[in-house]
Amino acid sequence: MRTHDAAHGPIVAHTAAIANDWVVPSAAMWDCPRCGRSFANRNQVHTCARLAHLDRHFAASDPVVRATFDQVLDVVLAFGPVDVLPEKTRIALHVRMSFAAFIPRVHWLNGHLVLARHAGGGRFLKAEELSPRNVVHTFRLTSPVDVDTEFISWLAEAYQVGCQQHLRR
Repeated sequence: MRTHDAAHGPIVAHTAAIANDWVVPSAAMWDCPRCGRSFANRNQVHTCARLAHLDRHFAASDPVVRATFDQVLDVVLAFGPVDVLPEKTRIALHVRMSFAAFIPRVHWLNGHLVLARHAGGGRFLKAEELSPRNVVHTFRLTSPVDVDTEFISWLAEAYQVGCQQHLRR
């Protein structure tokens, strides 16, 4: 497990036991020869760029924004292994595919989850269907309290999408 790059700080978050019998598929991953990122699909379209330091994303944010992100990350780590990718404009959470992304702002945390369906409820700002089993749900969190039972259930579903479990149904 890669945990630290001296030039860029933490790259990959910790590993935890996989809960609820979720199994990350063992099919080989493709590593981009230019940037080193791993993908489920060979020659996956992406932007090759060095990862940033995670703390850089929170430099202009209120402390509650980082606390909210840390709460989300603690929840996701309980599901299983996850790569935390501090990219240029966002922080992506990735297993076999990216299933969540976060953009810290001054007073809140913007983000999206990829779910295998359209989720109801008024907490999502919008939902965009990329394919029938990949629906991007945009949200805004203002404090760790927003990471409640309902949001955790969406995180769990998104994590399964990241593991590509939604393709096995």
